[in-house]
Amino acid sequence: MTRAVSITLDQFYRPQPGGIATYVRGLVRGLASLHDESLAVTGVAPTGSPHQSIDDLELKRVTVPVPVELLTRLWSRWPLGVPRTSDVVHATSLAGPYRGGAKRAVHSLALHDLLWRDEPSASTPRGIRFHEQRLQLLRRHGDVRVILTAPGLVGRLVAEGFAPERLHEVRLGVDDDNVVPESEEYVRAFLLERGVTGPFTLYVGTMEPRKNLERLISAHAAASVHCDELGTLVLVGPPGWGSVDSADAVVLGVIERSILKGLYRDASVVAYVPRAEGWGLPPVEALHEGARVVASVTTPSVAHNEEVIVVDPLDVTAIEVGLVKALSLSNDEIARSRRRESVADLTWKNVALDHLASWQ
Repeated sequence: MTRAVSITLDQFYRPQPGGIATYVRGLVRGLASLHDESLAVTGVAPTGSPHQSIDDLELKRVTVPVPVELLTRLWSRWPLGVPRTSDVVHATSLAGPYRGGAKRAVHSLALHDLLWRDEPSASTPRGIRFHEQRLQLLRRHGDVRVILTAPGLVGRLVAEGFAPERLHEVRLGVDDDNVVPESEEYVRAFLLERGVTGPFTLYVGTMEPRKNLERLISAHAAASVHCDELGTLVLVGPPGWGSVDSADAVVLGVIERSILKGLYRDASVVAYVPRAEGWGLPPVEALHEGARVVASVTTPSVAHNEEVIVVDPLDVTAIEVGLVKALSLSNDEIARSRRRESVADLTWKNVALDHLASWQ
């Protein structure tokens, strides 16, 4: 018997697809990797051109003849575009929809963080109002199951009036072994063209104040005085909301995935020290490539990973010491293998299995 699953793709059509788009792409790929012929997955998307290509996703697509901004507003009331045959309707963010599908369809929504509360400076007043209104809408829709991709949210939501049985924690994935990293020679040439010679420290993520780049830049400059092997600080990622002074760091912007994986592999240290974070994909991606990692205590994905040097993101000296300490860690194949093993269960196949369990 076929089970029809509808998944929203609207995040790809937003100016900054970000981590939610990575989650959606990974979930779709994870479901496909199960090779379960009883699952029929359909993506629901607005009209227009996505900001991140989805042509590689193995799923049918329903295109709603309205742009993403209007569709977001309509989804608070109507499940526009959701096939009426859907046995599962999964909203991948608070945008919704909150209804739709077959008469006895399972409805779920992925909640990734409460960052508009934890770090309000990272959002606009309009954005804060939107997320608050949608969170309360979700609370009122008591039959919608809440898929939590970040740890620590269960207690907070129960205190908000959410029934515990509605809440389902899932893992996130990091594996993308279908993408082959560029060679060391290619990565060196790529960096040389952009003025980077020798070793480098790597940051990956959105360029925005919440990511705490000013403190990272200051800490890296201080640590580099007595640790030449930290090299140049290289920043990879799209611009976010709010301005960031990159100082002497080299900004690469958005790059090909194969180059990024090569940078993770070859970096002296990968540093990720946001002030607040929902989960934090870059440090686990770095561990997946065997890299030495410094991360803030506010990064849930690695907060309890013994292979990571964890630091206070508000203390520049602590970040400086963390960089030096990470650089002193062994980087032989045994150590790199141990770091890869520490995130071995974070696969998109396991993510898909967690979702299927929540939809039962």
